[in-house]
Amino acid sequence: MVSLTSVPPYADATPDTRASSGPAPGRRKRMPLREHLAELRTRLLLVAGGLVVGAVVGWLLYDPLLVLLTRPLHLAAATQHKDIALNFTALGSPLDTRIKVSLFLAVMVTCPWWLYQVWAFVTPGLTRREKRHAYGFLGAAVPLFLGGAGLSWWVLPHAVDIFASFVPAGSSQYVNAQEYLSFVMRLVLAFGVAFVAPVLLVALNLAGIVRHETLARGWRWAVLLAFVFAAVMTPTPDALTMVLVAAPICALYFGALGVAVWHDRRADRRTAPAAA
Repeated sequence: MVSLTSVPPYADATPDTRASSGPAPGRRKRMPLREHLAELRTRLLLVAGGLVVGAVVGWLLYDPLLVLLTRPLHLAAATQHKDIALNFTALGSPLDTRIKVSLFLAVMVTCPWWLYQVWAFVTPGLTRREKRHAYGFLGAAVPLFLGGAGLSWWVLPHAVDIFASFVPAGSSQYVNAQEYLSFVMRLVLAFGVAFVAPVLLVALNLAGIVRHETLARGWRWAVLLAFVFAAVMTPTPDALTMVLVAAPICALYFGALGVAVWHDRRADRRTAPAAA
């Protein structure tokens, strides 16, 4: 009699591939330290290359850009009938100013490029949920920063006109070139950061560091700080300019508060069944 050899169950089943499968969706990918450092070096080189290209472009566009930057001085001189001009006080000051303007323009123009490099370096270590949050932060922060920078450009002629009004009649004002350009750069950065600050508040809320109750209790301080910032950055005698600058900042704060309320209530609904 021929006996049938017993076959173990599931002998023909597909081999277990769990060990060779990729990381489960939503989990962080692991990368050796050496690969991390190599990737970081690559991204830094790409950022540096982009900044060099941007600086070259800024160097070539320096003359028309300088005309644009000094336009508020010429407008103030024309409206107040005073002698106001840009002045280079040192022998190497024109070269230093050109380098500073070129680098500043490079950072501003290549902002999408180096932000992408930061994103490409950080992305592999993020979960799917963290990627969605990061997309939202970048999508909100970049246009808000540019909006703040644009508002600063509208404020600049008013500020220059106010400062020039203190020049006595019959006198001349020769503005130090480096000090003036540093003032313009600080003004642009200050407005850009002020517009991005609500995005940082939303990030702190999503991270569980700040709840919406804290933001709601501090709204009066936020409004006060917004108007103080507007008063310092727009030294004009009329209140309308100050309100026009402070109103968008206040609106962004209350927008961040609304997002925090929505997120906290949603998180509380998810945790309520588990607590019960």
